Amino acid sequence: MQNKTAFTLRFLSLFLLFILISCSSVAPIPTATSTAITQLSTPTIPPIPASTLTPTATIVPAMERAQYTLNTTIDYDAHTVTVDETIHYPNHTGNQLNALVLAVVPNLWVDSFNLGSISIDGTPITTYSIKGQRMDIALISFLKPESALTINLQFTLALPFAEQEDPNISRPRIYGYTDRQLNLSNWYPFVVPYINGEWILHEPWYYGEHLVYDAADYEVDLKFADPATAPVVAASGFPEQQEDSIRYTISSARAFALSASREFQVSASQFGDVTVSSYYFAFNEAAGQAALQASGEAIQVFSERFGPYPHKTLSLVMGDFNDGMEYSAFFFLPRDFYSLYDGTPANYLTFVAAHETAHQWWFEQVASDQALQPWVDEALATYSERIYYEAVYPDLVSWWWTYRIDFYKPDGFVDIPVYEGQGFRTYTNAAYFQGAHFLEDLRARIGDENFFSFLQDYLAQSRGKIVTAADFFRILREHTNADYSDLIRQYFQNVY
Repeated sequence: MQNKTAFTLRFLSLFLLFILISCSSVAPIPTATSTAITQLSTPTIPPIPASTLTPTATIVPAMERAQYTLNTTIDYDAHTVTVDETIHYPNHTGNQLNALVLAVVPNLWVDSFNLGSISIDGTPITTYSIKGQRMDIALISFLKPESALTINLQFTLALPFAEQEDPNISRPRIYGYTDRQLNLSNWYPFVVPYINGEWILHEPWYYGEHLVYDAADYEVDLKFADPATAPVVAASGFPEQQEDSIRYTISSARAFALSASREFQVSASQFGDVTVSSYYFAFNEAAGQAALQASGEAIQVFSERFGPYPHKTLSLVMGDFNDGMEYSAFFFLPRDFYSLYDGTPANYLTFVAAHETAHQWWFEQVASDQALQPWVDEALATYSERIYYEAVYPDLVSWWWTYRIDFYKPDGFVDIPVYEGQGFRTYTNAAYFQGAHFLEDLRARIGDENFFSFLQDYLAQSRGKIVTAADFFRILREHTNADYSDLIRQYFQNVY
């Protein structure tokens, strides 16, 4: 009977991979008939003509990154959030700017985002428009290079019920609430990257990620409407108890996320100078401890192989849904992977925990365009699972290739955008699994010493930046004279 049960669990876990992948939270897809987009009544306002603008004089060369302050109050039972947000934005684009573009992802849900007021440098403004997830702000004066401005927004969020089915998305929602969990992901407006004269804000898709993030510093002061019944909170950043709030701070981060539940159980361990905390629900303690152990081990392995972990904390959260997703010093793991945990490291929970931990290097430290070049972080995060197993459980490396990678007979070009994936399975087969095969073949071709020297230098040169595939191969060429052109032709549709 035990053998039959084990077989059934393995079959179920294999089946789950058809509907799960280890990194994605997708907003509703805009369609002609979709009701998933809220368009506010503010009219579309084009940027003010450059000839009418005067330069701003606030020069702030000392501000390395944008700074976000979010004074946040959550009404857990009403599923509402009130936020007073301040963005100190330095213009490091090299260009004079006459407009800004902010991502406002909650506006993709009907009536979820409600803007109360907006001001720039203390002056209320009306020169903005919001359509779908995009907010355009026309500036009344030039923002010169290496100058800064301050945006203040006051808004409320009415959170959607995350378990409600939506025909526009093929994967579980994260933003919103379930019967036992409240999750804030991509929940605040943020200034999107400006690259080569273009604001980078892609449309959401059925699978994969679409957002691109600059690194920024965050301070989040969190209160609850009813402190007496406040839930347990997992969040990005280091927590400090204030008189009537908890303050979370994190520097050089891509995205601040949090999850709250009155049913969370918590285990924590210290790995070097990093505190790793695992949040899970009742009857999942063994799996919660296993995820904690795998993530802590992965931090140690990846710090040695790639470079240091960038933060002092890492929170891993059992999502009340079947999906996984990385954020800064924080990630979700799918609910069913906890249920299917079999007490061994040869399971989905372990390798997906390693995968999401790897995103603290390949996403958090080295960012890329997740919509147009998803392989740049996903192939590396997937292959990092292999590096984890070879360091901690070397006898399971062959199992990992068979069970995790080759079961679906992956093929296709690695460098496809999410929009050309032709479905979830073909997309992940190419960007994730073929990407892992490319890195394995590349490693064999150039040797371990050159391979890991390249990864360490790739991290060192790219930390805090948004890179491209061209950057990946440029740095690679600095570490080997080997001819790998045949691998490029085999695995890629573009020439690098």
